[in-house]
Amino acid sequence: MSRQSVQADLAARAPDLDVLITETSTATVQLAADAHGVAPGQIAKTLCIRVGGQDLLLVTRGDARLDNQRSKAAFGGRPRMLDAEDVLRLTSHQVGGVCPFGLPAPLPIYLDVSLKTYDEVIPAGGDTHTSVKLSVERLAELCGGKWVDACQGPAEP
Repeated sequence: MSRQSVQADLAARAPDLDVLITETSTATVQLAADAHGVAPGQIAKTLCIRVGGQDLLLVTRGDARLDNQRSKAAFGGRPRMLDAEDVLRLTSHQVGGVCPFGLPAPLPIYLDVSLKTYDEVIPAGGDTHTSVKLSVERLAELCGGKWVDACQGPAEP
């Protein structure tokens, strides 16, 4: 159902975008980067986190890591990654296909400033063999345009 929910969401809000289906798995950042022939940073990974009882999504570049101090400053509390069951319940997407599209109910969505390194990014498309290719500006538009500095890039200490 997850791929279908993403397709339905994009058909309604962004009919010019397609859900790309790959023969190989895109379940990890490296697999997705290999499948699309891009750098791992260009894969937009979606993290499901809880801060002070609030569940939210954070979309960041694929090779960035959640930084505790930056996250605390950005969200006002210590972030905790959700387990696979909670991720599925909140997003309708299995881990490996989580994206900010086709959600069963609205969730706060934040974009990490690390994404701005790229003009175009590739988030998952609802399952482990789907993706969506779009500009960073379009991703921000579809996700509500809330930017935070919560992650550490690959070149940072």
